Amino acid sequence: MIDAAPISLPATPSFRLDGRRALVTGAGRGIGAALASALAEAGAEVMVAARTTTEIQAVAASIVAQGGRAAALTLDVTDVAGVREILAAQPAFDILVSNAGSNRPKPLSEVTENDYRAVVDLNLKGSFFVSQTVAERMAENGILGSIIFMSSQMGHVGAPERTLYCASKHAVEGLTKAMALELGPRGIRVNTIAPTFIETPMTRPFLQNPVFAQSVLAKIRLGRLGRVEDLMGAVVYLASDASALVTGTSLVVDGGWTAG
Repeated sequence: MIDAAPISLPATPSFRLDGRRALVTGAGRGIGAALASALAEAGAEVMVAARTTTEIQAVAASIVAQGGRAAALTLDVTDVAGVREILAAQPAFDILVSNAGSNRPKPLSEVTENDYRAVVDLNLKGSFFVSQTVAERMAENGILGSIIFMSSQMGHVGAPERTLYCASKHAVEGLTKAMALELGPRGIRVNTIAPTFIETPMTRPFLQNPVFAQSVLAKIRLGRLGRVEDLMGAVVYLASDASALVTGTSLVVDGGWTAG
């Protein structure tokens, strides 16, 4: 038996997102769909955005069927004028998860201008102008918001045959730091999630090569590929009050890849 007077202990900040609106880009499948589901499960009203209407409608319907709040928004993040017009018609968001992205792995000597445009325009240009638009609305409405970019371990290290992807994700990490400094005085936080190889429709074709899959597993110290579920807690943390003093940094979810 403890013979002492109780003291006042601090309460853990809430991971709940009730009453908040979230926009998730690239949410029609894979990581984006999982992140949208996680935010909805935590109580957020989620706008599920991507270019393919049928996919985002299916994701939104599934979230609603599970008791969450979600709607689909057809959005091409590389169309800057379209982004501004479409988002202007939406109420301001409290949370942005900028997840839309792509990769075209190939040797440096084979990279074309079309490859450059396809990867960099989506991964960097899309992230920049969507976040710019959302951040402006957050600031105008006095929202203490959270902007989360889906980066990669390749935003922290290099890899052969991934020059464009590494370049774009390193740029996103720099964008995050600069935005965090500029938006911090307005109470808007900016961070990234940087995962290792996650089993998704985008990565599956590469991971079906046993030699490549083994080379990947050799660098993941926990000995397995990532799953979308491994990122769901991370996005809720960065979106919530639990991370109220976290900005300008990267939450690396890589199984130890970048540790050594």
